[in-house]
Amino acid sequence: MKALAYEKAHSLDAFAIELIDAAEPRLRDTDLLVGICAVGINPGEAAIRQMRSAEPGGRIILGWEFAGVVEAVGPEATGFAVGDRVMGTGDMTRDGAWAERLTVDHRVVARIPDQLSFSDAASLPIGGLTAWEALFRDHDGLAAGIDRVLIVGGAGGVGTLATQLLKSRTSALVASTASRPESREWCTRMGADVVVDHTGNVPGQLRDAGVDRIDLVLSTSGTIGNAGWIAEILRPFGHLAVIDLDGPLDLGPLAGKSVSLHTETVFSKIMAGGDTASQGRILAELAADVVAGRLRPIATTVLDGLSVDTMRAAHELAESRRTIGKTVINI
Repeated sequence: MKALAYEKAHSLDAFAIELIDAAEPRLRDTDLLVGICAVGINPGEAAIRQMRSAEPGGRIILGWEFAGVVEAVGPEATGFAVGDRVMGTGDMTRDGAWAERLTVDHRVVARIPDQLSFSDAASLPIGGLTAWEALFRDHDGLAAGIDRVLIVGGAGGVGTLATQLLKSRTSALVASTASRPESREWCTRMGADVVVDHTGNVPGQLRDAGVDRIDLVLSTSGTIGNAGWIAEILRPFGHLAVIDLDGPLDLGPLAGKSVSLHTETVFSKIMAGGDTASQGRILAELAADVVAGRLRPIATTVLDGLSVDTMRAAHELAESRRTIGKTVINI
């Protein structure tokens, strides 16, 4: 099969992902074999490309957000049949979806409703699961006492879906940060009650908007540099959910307020153990919410073709850190 792969970690300027002939993926007992129709592109995948090399003689196929059609079903994979349209994530210890086919544990997959296109479906899994688990943890809603939430990076994929989840499933006031006019307008369209500029005085802007305290901050970017003002706006015994920790975080300002710190990675359940099937159930709920009009898919840039050129263009957008919503490639 055709796949996009690379051998050595590299920068965007030295882009080295190539279209190769790869071996067909092997089906495990709990797996589905999925023919890939569309993939969502994430900043985390671009970061892995910059840092992670293959073992000597090997290659890396990235991509853990996909939509496609089931081509085969493992003997222990229940609830799916050949021909089902599905969306899901995957397992970072296995090959990803930048290929014609993927094998994936059926528990992190959900059916795509007929009303949803492959490109729209591929925009949902990573952002939707990350936002759900960061906000709700292993429950179906916010913890008691959380009714004012700030999302740092409200125009990105996670931030966009987090805003929609909060507005459709809770009564919380939702504040978002965005620095450009177009991203501020996007956050408002997605349902944010208040939008502030994270390059300015965030506590002051919130006070001016009548928000004197925040119960939960969901930080999707810049957490290490923003820890001081995040601690300032959080109430005592508030909560900080973080998805971008890539270095040491000064907990001093947070400890002074007895803040609870929650980290989130969407692959923790399948890689470290946990209720893996919950992710399939969450994806099914997200799909149902889209059909019911409670959520909007977030594919804002759609590219066509499994090619080096389209993948490089997608990585340029991901590394710009100025994207709104999600970039999707139709295979």
